[in-house]
Amino acid sequence: MKIVVNGEDKNVKHGILLSVLIGELGISCARVAVERNRKIVPPEAYDTTTLHEGDQLEIVSFVGGG
Repeated sequence: MKIVVNGEDKNVKHGILLSVLIGELGISCARVAVERNRKIVPPEAYDTTTLHEGDQLEIVSFVGGG
């Protein structure tokens, strides 16, 4: 199925969980914020949020520095 991640079309498995997608993108769930269809997804919901055709995600990784 097709979704949009940070403005780019992505083909993913039907019914993929948000946490699985984040892992496949090589991002740590502990250092990320996700917006799905213009609504913030709380981190505790990553493991239970099933993605659907046409979902639009914005994924932001936190980077430390000084």
